[in-house]
Amino acid sequence: MLMSKTITIRTEVYMDLVKVKKDDESFSELFERLMKSATPIEILQKMRGSVEFKDKGKMLSEMRSKRSEMRY
Repeated sequence: MLMSKTITIRTEVYMDLVKVKKDDESFSELFERLMKSATPIEILQKMRGSVEFKDKGKMLSEMRSKRSEMRY
């Protein structure tokens, strides 16, 4: 069963994605290709500044909590 999700991105980000998307490639395929082409850290570094967080403190707290869970 295919599920789809709607995401919101700034117009500038969309235009950048269109530039790297192949003519016969869907956006899902583009995202898969981009995700496989770099490590998660590299992807996050490239995304820095492209994503706006509504509650950065809460997000950081949740990340620390998840890291703690993974260490045990």
